[in-house]
Amino acid sequence: MSIKTSQTLVSEAMQEVKTISVDDAYKLLEENNCNIIDIRDKTELDQTGTLENSINISRGLLEFQLDPNSALIQNGIIDLNKETVLFCAAGGRSALAAKTLNEMGYKKVSHIQGGFAALKNSKFKIKK
Repeated sequence: MSIKTSQTLVSEAMQEVKTISVDDAYKLLEENNCNIIDIRDKTELDQTGTLENSINISRGLLEFQLDPNSALIQNGIIDLNKETVLFCAAGGRSALAAKTLNEMGYKKVSHIQGGFAALKNSKFKIKK
């Protein structure tokens, strides 16, 4: 039996999912064409802040929170007609998460290259 490394899983996910730049994500947000989701854990948000207008759903709860019957979907907080854009600290977890959403049937899903590290040095506003 061969167990894959986390690096292998991320590498495979990167080949399967749509990766967008910080600038592309900013444009989607400006045009109100995306749900931007920060999948980092609360401790990370407490330390670094997050993006204004983003929704925090930690990676461990993503499949449950983005289930079609979840309150976020049913109450229109997440609009399935818009691109679902994920980010984490550096891009690994968000690639894995985007792959999972694709497997769930999400068609409009992407993740931001470079994650929060790249977002901090961009046009996005950071809230503490």
